Amino acid sequence: MATDPNARPQPEHNGPLGRIAASHPVLRAMLWATLAGITLNLLNAVSRTLAADMDPVQALFLRYLAGFALMMPVALRAGRERWRTGDVPGHLLRGVIHTIALAMWFTALPSVSLADTTAIGFTTPIFLMLGAGLLLGEPMVAARWIAAGAGLAGVLIVVGPALGGSSAGAMLLMLASAPMFAATMLMSKRLARRDGPSVLVLWQAASITLLSAPFAWWNWQAVNLEQVGLIVLAGLLGNIGQYAMTRSFHRTDISATQSVRFLDLLWASIFGWLLFGDVPAQTTLAGGVVIIGSSLWIARRESRSLAGG
Repeated sequence: MATDPNARPQPEHNGPLGRIAASHPVLRAMLWATLAGITLNLLNAVSRTLAADMDPVQALFLRYLAGFALMMPVALRAGRERWRTGDVPGHLLRGVIHTIALAMWFTALPSVSLADTTAIGFTTPIFLMLGAGLLLGEPMVAARWIAAGAGLAGVLIVVGPALGGSSAGAMLLMLASAPMFAATMLMSKRLARRDGPSVLVLWQAASITLLSAPFAWWNWQAVNLEQVGLIVLAGLLGNIGQYAMTRSFHRTDISATQSVRFLDLLWASIFGWLLFGDVPAQTTLAGGVVIIGSSLWIARRESRSLAGG
């Protein structure tokens, strides 16, 4: 029996976790956001390796080319009508902004540890919640701002001591990309009102691949077999992460799930230690406690709010 890849799945009630998710849409969105965080942190690790061995824009182009190629069999099988959108300019504009932000991110990536990379990325939810309130009209309750503020304080504990070191320039470049990523996420939220998650992921991969191709060709380097494997892995991780993030947008307001993203520091620290031997600094661990505490607090508060009607 054929299934529609853009259709929203029916709630699953199997087991305690399934019943909780079915009862609390915000928690269900947080589960999708958590999956996105784990997957995208693994993607950062793979991308860091690629960007250190080749031109950063070439690494960016190949990552999205692989992701687009992996999606094409599914897209062709589903038929053109399933992937059609009524807002081509919106998708292209999102692609332009996201490509510029990614070029900045990939350029800085080899010089910054995974934990610090993730911590800098935590500034995006601040811009995101501000934009969601001002541009999308989403309710910004005080508890969400408190959680975001506490999470940002934890980020400052992590990043502050490193700003005086040799990686300060790379960190500032990453920081400058944060409001641009926030803008594309807000655009994704608006586009998701009309297009399904699969459509958003496909159009993002296609637009970024096309827009980055000329700049990648400018400093093209030969690619070896090991890098090919990493490129394919990056494409797969990127598709899964973007899909999970888009699904979280479908479940509730963007601002309700952003505090969960602060848990990404835990995944980044683990992957950085296992893959690169990066030992998290004491400030990273201290900031992580603050960040995780804010995430748990807002998750529990949202759950109680929904349970109380």
